[in-house]
Amino acid sequence: MADYNDARWYVIHTYSGYENKVAKDLETIVENRKLQDYIMDIKIPTETVTEVKDDGTVKEYERKIFPGYVLIKMIVTDDSWFVVRNTRGVTGFVGPASKPVPLTDAEVESLGVEKHSVEVPYKPGDNVKIISGPLEGFTGVVEDVDVPANDVRVLISMFGRETPAQFELDQVALDK
Repeated sequence: MADYNDARWYVIHTYSGYENKVAKDLETIVENRKLQDYIMDIKIPTETVTEVKDDGTVKEYERKIFPGYVLIKMIVTDDSWFVVRNTRGVTGFVGPASKPVPLTDAEVESLGVEKHSVEVPYKPGDNVKIISGPLEGFTGVVEDVDVPANDVRVLISMFGRETPAQFELDQVALDK
């Protein structure tokens, strides 16, 4: 049995406009052939675009970031390669001579393909201690936590007055 940790992200090239069909067909093939252990995830990178028209109406729609490409998390075996390569609408893997080249961890992160959830042990109103940076050693009260932006706003008492300061999530710890 394949190990999920061995799976890597690859880019497959499709005919333009076939991205959704290729992704749907691959999901069906994976289900029918019981290849879930080898092909774990299929994504089409999109972004939400908000358009404001001249008359003031607002329209939101999804736009493909890389038209003609689909990202797939898989373990490359002869079978999984064959299934992907021979799916209708797929022109090949991105890489030399259609040999699949996995994306690096940095590329996967920059594409936003895998979201890493961050949980912090503190919330607004909690007392925290600054554990790194120029204000290391100070304590304060959490005013706001913004996990997606990786920052926390803390009110620190300096020189007899409350001063707000911004920190990265890992620069503060719950004060015990």
